[in-house]
Amino acid sequence: MTDWKEMITADPEVMVGKPVIAGTRLTVEFIVERLADGWTEEELLQNYPGLTREQIHACLGR
Repeated sequence: MTDWKEMITADPEVMVGKPVIAGTRLTVEFIVERLADGWTEEELLQNYPGLTREQIHACLGR
């Protein structure tokens, strides 16, 4: 299992410093909000093809 710290970064130059999935502009907040809105992991993966299940889990601290 990959450490979430390798998948989540924060840089003041990217998305105003919000934590993002490394190498993307997808914020952790965005992923968590989609899940809270009822999206499934499968829906996230289908709508964001570069996203992985591991990255989703990293956003949730799993």
